[in-house]
Amino acid sequence: MKQLFILGIALVGFQLQAQNHPNPGYWQQHADYKMEVQMDVKKYQYKGKQELQYTNNSPDTLRKVYYHLYPNAFQPGSAMDMRLQTIKDPDKRMVRTFKKENKEVKESRISTLKPDEIGYLKIANFKENGILAETKVVGTILEVVLPQPILPKQTVSFSLDFDGQVPLQIRRSGRNSEENIALSMTQWYPKIAEYDFEGWQADPYIGREFHGVWGNFDVKITIDKDYTIGGTGYLQNKNEIGKGYEDIGVQVVYPKKAKTLTWHFVAPNVHDFAWGADKEYIHDKIMGENNVELHFFYKNKPENIENWKKFQPKTAELLAFFNKHVGPYPYKQYSVVQGGDGGMEYAMCTLITGNRSYGSLVGVTAHEFAHSWFQHILATNESKHCWMDEGFTSYISDLAMNQVLPPKEPESPFADAYKNYVYIANSGKEQPLTTHADRYDLNMAYGIAAYSKGEVFLVQLGYLIGQENLEKTIKRYYHDYKFTHPTPNDIKKSAERVTGANLDWYLNEWTQTINTIDYAVKEVQEAGQKTKVVLERKGRMPMPIDLIVEYTDGSKEYIYIPNTLMRWEKPNVYPALKRTVLAGWDWAFPTYVLELEKPRTQVKSVTIDPSGLLADVKGEDNKIEVTKY
Repeated sequence: MKQLFILGIALVGFQLQAQNHPNPGYWQQHADYKMEVQMDVKKYQYKGKQELQYTNNSPDTLRKVYYHLYPNAFQPGSAMDMRLQTIKDPDKRMVRTFKKENKEVKESRISTLKPDEIGYLKIANFKENGILAETKVVGTILEVVLPQPILPKQTVSFSLDFDGQVPLQIRRSGRNSEENIALSMTQWYPKIAEYDFEGWQADPYIGREFHGVWGNFDVKITIDKDYTIGGTGYLQNKNEIGKGYEDIGVQVVYPKKAKTLTWHFVAPNVHDFAWGADKEYIHDKIMGENNVELHFFYKNKPENIENWKKFQPKTAELLAFFNKHVGPYPYKQYSVVQGGDGGMEYAMCTLITGNRSYGSLVGVTAHEFAHSWFQHILATNESKHCWMDEGFTSYISDLAMNQVLPPKEPESPFADAYKNYVYIANSGKEQPLTTHADRYDLNMAYGIAAYSKGEVFLVQLGYLIGQENLEKTIKRYYHDYKFTHPTPNDIKKSAERVTGANLDWYLNEWTQTINTIDYAVKEVQEAGQKTKVVLERKGRMPMPIDLIVEYTDGSKEYIYIPNTLMRWEKPNVYPALKRTVLAGWDWAFPTYVLELEKPRTQVKSVTIDPSGLLADVKGEDNKIEVTKY
């Protein structure tokens, strides 16, 4: 009854969120899954039935639908296989590297999979409201021609049978990982593609990110009784299953002849469902803020147990940090599961590799847990806007790590993001953030764009509007857009609502171009009893300027030069200093001249942005030591 109550509250909250969306006319599709799955742990194969209640909230009539069949990517000759063979810097986890005729060869691990090692998902008996539909498989996409069109606001029932094989662990999902985890069941079921205001988002799977339809999952998994499962959702029959889920004082006894157990999970208001399973899992559980159960599933491996025990309280600290700085976590459980090939976020859980140091366990969990806010509650289209997903997650998780596990030597938590961005901006290999995640020429370029440049977007937004306003913006963004699919314009609008600033230029320049920020203190000249300072804009991207002038007597002056495109002035970010606000610097003017009231002989230095928050790609000319020349 308790779980049903939680589900009911979540559904009401979801409906209210859709009704109160700040964007007039916003709509999103809805999909409720019911699945029953039987897993053969010896053959690594599974069979299942799926019923899907699909609601078309769009204004369009739908005559076709599309499903993702992700396991099909793990077959020789697939699009993912070909991408590994042709990209210059393939994911190291997905290739074998060896010498051949004195040359280094990188061989796709997918290309050598045998028939009993590949992944597949086969679909049969697809019906709409009980009527057979015409289907066609194209790689990782199932195309369905509907026997009856789905009208706007109409709900229909889809049913299908599926037959799957779990591939050898290659990327995220699979069996028998390098750490000998039996099953990492991610991207494992037939998943309906998202249809949104831009149309069908039926991208083939070549290893990047995901986009899903909000809904509710009711999943029953029948598996060998020796296995423990951790993942998405609330276990409905925990006092029958046990395995660390049972209530305190309950003694779980299995029927003597039972060879399998059927696990029943319910997950409200999510857009994915994932799980891991292994016979050797230790299952620990602690309580976090707001009575959120934090579950931990990891191999019973003596050298790792201490680290896994030690980092659990830090996970509770992370939960509290994200609650405070983004918004309340809306679910009542979160699971950290050893599995996968690194770290990957899913609804109400993450799969991470577990043979790690204590600090590494905290770090990877900080990032993946933060994705619960920036992707599994604020569900951007990761394929089109990967920087909002990975970048915003990197921002908040770096802040969190700076608090829960501070470095021995104080440093900016964002230093690496800035270094990475400046490198790619000066390399000639950068592509705009509007590039589809699958279309980056290099994995390196994708990684820096998504993680580092996306993170710098937020940090630098703090430079534009002030840190306090940035914090308000993130909370406003979460409040307004949770349980929806926000776009880049929505984070911009959140900041504009908080401040009143015009930020369209910033969003455009940073995400739709590869224009760079490059300012310089060009000259500091005598001007009678005053001093003339000439600043130069050498990059295409305009910014407001924080200028600090230090005088020979030790005093400092803060000069703020607005960017006229903002139509707004930010608060004084150096409250200990007197601030002078000058006339705005219009983008069309390559230089800006200002006068200091004191003579040049009393000026020690002139510095553009001593905070380092301005992502200037050639920062060496941002300061002049006047007394040295």
